[in-house]
Amino acid sequence: MADRAEFTEESTRATLETAAAQVGIDATGAELLRLGSHAVYRLRDAIVARVSRTADDVAGYRREIAVANWLESVDYPAVRAVSVDQPIVVDDRVVVFWQSISDEQNYGKPADVAHLIKRLHALDAPASLDLPQLDPFARVMPRLDAATGLDEADRTYLVERLPELQKAYAGIDFVLPPGAIHGDASVGNVILNPSGQPILLDLDGFATGPREWDLVLTAMYYDSFGWHKKAEYDDFVQIYGFDIMTWPGYEALRSLREYLMVTWLTQKISEDDDFAGEVRMRIRSLRNDASRRTWKPY
Repeated sequence: MADRAEFTEESTRATLETAAAQVGIDATGAELLRLGSHAVYRLRDAIVARVSRTADDVAGYRREIAVANWLESVDYPAVRAVSVDQPIVVDDRVVVFWQSISDEQNYGKPADVAHLIKRLHALDAPASLDLPQLDPFARVMPRLDAATGLDEADRTYLVERLPELQKAYAGIDFVLPPGAIHGDASVGNVILNPSGQPILLDLDGFATGPREWDLVLTAMYYDSFGWHKKAEYDDFVQIYGFDIMTWPGYEALRSLREYLMVTWLTQKISEDDDFAGEVRMRIRSLRNDASRRTWKPY
């Protein structure tokens, strides 16, 4: 059994190899692509595997597979699930196998995100998917509780900030029609296939909720962080047809997403000194309302 005390390449590779053997997939020589919320591996036969940190939400992974199958049935350009009996639970982790989109990680542009999200928002998700209502705060406390390397003063600040953000979110007047959302729509979750077609990745955050949630990251990446150029953001707005930065709820939603970007990173604080330093810097910028331009993209 893999060592659950550490989410490392060694332990996740062992989990992957056990899961792959169960469904007849060859994991020999699997290449680790990234170690974040999941361990992501490239396998032979154009397959990509994702290994979760815990098995706390097996139902969520089943729903992710169902979402992928639904999107395939309506010919929507999203990642496709490998046709095996999955998700697979091994070592108190969940393993899911996906068809590889490309051997190269060529990310899309904000315009590609706009096209994909506009098309997604025009779809009516079948009731059989049983998509959950968006809960932006669901993972905050579990992540903070698990962040053993987090400075106690920083932990206190993040915990005490949470009710303020919850109150602000509850008071937002959303103006776009609610419906199916991706949940983490950004250039980091759009990959170009060998033909140059943008493909949507990471379907685990699918939910029912305000469509503004799928627009705010692209705006923030331009506005707060400077990761996108003005022309790129203008293209995004023109294609989707709504400028979230002109909407009164934008500031509250941006503040929440920035906070979530910090709490997400705390899960990696004990794995690498660079991550620990990044978390401390991000928290200082939140405390002091300083520029976010020093934040690194992950």
